[in-house]
Amino acid sequence: MIETVVVTGGGTGGHLKVADAFIEEFYNRGINVIFIGSSNGQDKAWFEHDRRLKKAIFLDTKGVVNKKGFAKFISLFNIFSKTLYCLSLYSKYKIKTVISVGGFSAAAATFASILKMNCKLYIHEQNSKMGKLNQITSKFATEIFSSFDENSLVRDYPVSNEFFNCARVREKIKTIAFFGGSQGAICINDFALKVAPKLNEMGISIIHQTGKSDFERVKKEYEKLNINADVFDFSKEIPSKMSKADFAVSRAGASTLWELCANSLPTFFIPYKHAAGDHQYYNAKFLKDKGLCFLQREDELSEEYFFEVLKSDIHKISIELISSISPNAIALIVNIILENNKK
Repeated sequence: MIETVVVTGGGTGGHLKVADAFIEEFYNRGINVIFIGSSNGQDKAWFEHDRRLKKAIFLDTKGVVNKKGFAKFISLFNIFSKTLYCLSLYSKYKIKTVISVGGFSAAAATFASILKMNCKLYIHEQNSKMGKLNQITSKFATEIFSSFDENSLVRDYPVSNEFFNCARVREKIKTIAFFGGSQGAICINDFALKVAPKLNEMGISIIHQTGKSDFERVKKEYEKLNINADVFDFSKEIPSKMSKADFAVSRAGASTLWELCANSLPTFFIPYKHAAGDHQYYNAKFLKDKGLCFLQREDELSEEYFFEVLKSDIHKISIELISSISPNAIALIVNIILENNKK
């Protein structure tokens, strides 16, 4: 029986949502969890005072990608020194299982799991394009889990049951939600304001997540247009907001994409064009190739195409989205990890 596991990774919300799901599942099974993340990024905000954890460790690590010369050398040396620290930690707590959810936060703890004898590494890759760290470490992993990989033992994405519980089949578009994420997306905000007058004429209501930095501007623009939209900067009630919508316009980060699928909500994806490896585009393309979403890049956005999309058979897409993802993914993954560790 595993007594203590390490969950590592983070930096951004997508990675941290998956880390949180693993922590919750191990905690509910009575298995101690040590979280190892970075002091740079969102990791501390999520887990610094988490009572489910035996220990939360935040290392002063930063990404290596896009760094050059001496700055890159310093980052690599820092990861090396933190890897040695993690090795001593693994010996102290007799760690034999490490789960990496990716991101630069995971580097030191993941490399330490490779160097330690009799330690098994498991990787959860969120995106359709594998991150740089996972490309390197996946060769040493006992198992890799990915919703975009046909060879993965579990292909369902860890999504909160809230999104499944409030799912429904959409019949007709009466409300459209624009989701730019907690940080917002000016591109989506501007596009929403462009199409809002015609949506209003069509009798379609608007739900709009603007992000904190653009909230006041967008709210005032709706007021100028005399449109009574549900405008907010950030909300913990996203499952409820999704449930009220019949169609969505969204970025294509993996967590958001699969949450929308779990809610059976047909979506027009506008991927963030600066995402590493263009992974948001390929995340959405994975669904588009199955006829389960609509997709346009920022630079090719067309109001005309958008309104043509609204004439599509969203009822059929909503029904088909039901079978695109199943609940309890994290439980199935943890079952495999625990079974492997009996061998």
